[in-house]
Amino acid sequence: MSLYPLIRPFIFRIDAESAHRATVTALRLKPAGGRPAPDPRLAVNLAGIAFPNPVGLAAGFDKDAQVPDAMLSLGFGFVEVGTLTPFPQPGNPRPRLFRLGEDRAVINRMGFNNGGQAAALERLLKRRHRPGIVGVNIGANKDAADRIADYARGVTVMKDVADYLTVNISSPNTPGLRALQSRAALDELLAGVMEARGQARPPVFLKVAPDLEPADIDDIAAVAADRKIDALIVANTTIGRPPLKSALRGETGGLSGAPLRDLALQRLRDFRKATGGAIPLIAAGGIASASDAYARIRAGASLVQLYSALVYEGPGLARRIVRDLPELMARDGFSRIEQAIGQD
Repeated sequence: MSLYPLIRPFIFRIDAESAHRATVTALRLKPAGGRPAPDPRLAVNLAGIAFPNPVGLAAGFDKDAQVPDAMLSLGFGFVEVGTLTPFPQPGNPRPRLFRLGEDRAVINRMGFNNGGQAAALERLLKRRHRPGIVGVNIGANKDAADRIADYARGVTVMKDVADYLTVNISSPNTPGLRALQSRAALDELLAGVMEARGQARPPVFLKVAPDLEPADIDDIAAVAADRKIDALIVANTTIGRPPLKSALRGETGGLSGAPLRDLALQRLRDFRKATGGAIPLIAAGGIASASDAYARIRAGASLVQLYSALVYEGPGLARRIVRDLPELMARDGFSRIEQAIGQD
C-alpha cells in the first residue's frame, strides 16, 4: 500500500515550489537503488533507442539534471531533463507554481529557470556510462538576441551526453517563444538544429503546444517531416482554461494535470492524422493512470510522459502504470505494447 496519501496533506502545507525543491534534494541524498526488472512485453523501439517501457518523466521535474538516476529507479523507462538554456537564468518572480487541488492540476509560470547547460553537462558527463535513457530538453534564454542560435548552441553542447534531444518551443512562459511554431520560423529553427547536430545521432524530438489551430498542426507536421524530426511530443501545458474549481484558477501560466487530458488526447489524434503515422508521437498532458497511458498509445503514441500527476499520485505512479499496462494489453489481445500503437 502506498504511504503517499498519508503524507500528502503535510507536503501540501508547503508552497508548491519549496516542496518540489525539497523533493529533488531528498532524491539527491537518496542511496542509489535498483531498478525494476524490465518486462519485455513493454519494450518500445523508437528512433533507434530501445526503451524498456513506454512511461517517461517529462521535462520540468529535473530541470538541472540532478536526479535522473533516482527517477529511473522509480520505474520510469526514460527521463527527460531540462529545460536547459545556454546560460543560467532565474526565471519569473515567485510565486510561480500553484497546485489546484480540487482540479488535480498545476499552473506554472516558471520561465525556464535553470542553472545553465554548462553545469548540467558536467553532471551528465559523470553519469555518461550508467544504464538508463536520459533525454535533454533545450530552450532559449529569455533575453537571447538570436533564439535559433541558442537552440543550435544547446544541441552542440548537449548532443554527446543526451540519448535524445528535445527542442522545446511550446512553453507559454517565455514571451514570444511559441511564435517559433509558425511555419517559416519553425523551418529556420529546425534547419539550424539539424545542422548543429550533424550526423544522425542523437535523435531530435520537437515538443509542441496543445493550443494550436488545424492549419498550425498541418504546418508543424509538414516542417517536421521535411526536416526529418525523429518524434513529436504532444503536448506542453495549455494557456486555455477549461472549467476549474480552484480559487487559483485565475493565475497566469501553463495549466497541466487532469484538466489537460482531453485536449492533449485530441491534439495527439490530430497530429496522428496530420502525419499519417509517419512521425512517431510521444504523448504528454493529463496522464495519471495506466488507462490514460494506454488510451494515448491506442491513439497513436509510441511513448508517454508525465509529471503533474506525481504531485497527486506520488512517486509510485510509474511503477503502477508499468504494472497495470499488461492487463490492458491482454484484454485487447496484444502480447506486446507496440502492437497497440495507433489501434484507435
